Amino acid sequence: MDLKALERALVETGADAAWVGWGFVAEDPAFAELCEKVGVTFVGPSADAMRKLGDKIGAKLIAEEVGVPVAPWSRGAVETVDAAKQSAAEIGYPLMLKATAGGGGRGIRVITNEAELADAYERTSQEAARAFGSGIVFLERLVTGARHDRGPGDRGRQGHRVGLGRPRLLGATAQPEGHRGVGVAGAQCRAGSRAQGVGGAPGRRRSATAARRPVEFLYHPGERRFAFLEVNTRLQVEHPITELTTGFDLVKAQLRVACGESLDGEPPVERGHAIEARLNAEDPDRDFAPSPGRIARLDLPAGPGIRVDTGVSEGDTIPADFDSMIAKIIAYGRDRDEALGRLRRAMAQTR
Repeated sequence: MDLKALERALVETGADAAWVGWGFVAEDPAFAELCEKVGVTFVGPSADAMRKLGDKIGAKLIAEEVGVPVAPWSRGAVETVDAAKQSAAEIGYPLMLKATAGGGGRGIRVITNEAELADAYERTSQEAARAFGSGIVFLERLVTGARHDRGPGDRGRQGHRVGLGRPRLLGATAQPEGHRGVGVAGAQCRAGSRAQGVGGAPGRRRSATAARRPVEFLYHPGERRFAFLEVNTRLQVEHPITELTTGFDLVKAQLRVACGESLDGEPPVERGHAIEARLNAEDPDRDFAPSPGRIARLDLPAGPGIRVDTGVSEGDTIPADFDSMIAKIIAYGRDRDEALGRLRRAMAQTR
């Protein structure tokens, strides 16, 4: 996250482009601007698109503007506890209190009554200010019994869009702090074409916007209703499940777009089912706290329908400075049962 160190690295290596995946600077507009300053192609959206879509309040306003369904919310920041109480009374409980710059399970709390709101307001705002540099918060109606969906929002530099089928349904594990441990592709529901408008709207006036901007929704199966959540202006950690079920290489597409190519053609056909499990260096006996150190043993699975994405091997040291996720184990099958069976076998082979 040290931009000066990153600038030195880009210049000294003579880099033509910077691909950042889903890491710390993947959604940092300052890094995108740094790349432009030193003449390096940033593989991802423009800094302007990041700023517009990375702000949850701004993204919701864009969603409303293009006709995407949004759950009842405060329609802006709630700048004081009294303002939050007034807005909550209009929306109705239960609510979500969210930081506009939040993420990763931080800067978000469920509120069921006014007393909880008063207690949580300052803590949430201060937590967000420490973690993300902004303590601005807003309120939205809690959608209960919902599924968490991601719909595709891909656009090339020339404005062409490639649809990648249905939303990717994400199942949440019991892991604390709101982190998702399991991702699933093959959701039996559709988001509708208006979902595409959110990812594309901020880039319509600029030809240099690029790459994958997944649009996140909550889907209520009983009411068959979607509610817009946010847009991620980076490649998703769960991208392998999309790649396996569509045969579409998202990273290759990012690089093609960065080279100035357009993404034309029919959307790929989705086949089968894929499930991804994240392997994290965390200690469950210490409330899943990060657990850095040397990897004494690492046996990763293989076999039909199994894909492993990792950057570590036995003998490596996991540093304390970075995210605790060290590998992803992805299982593909013709249907959900086959994918689950393969994942169970793969996890049993993992040490």
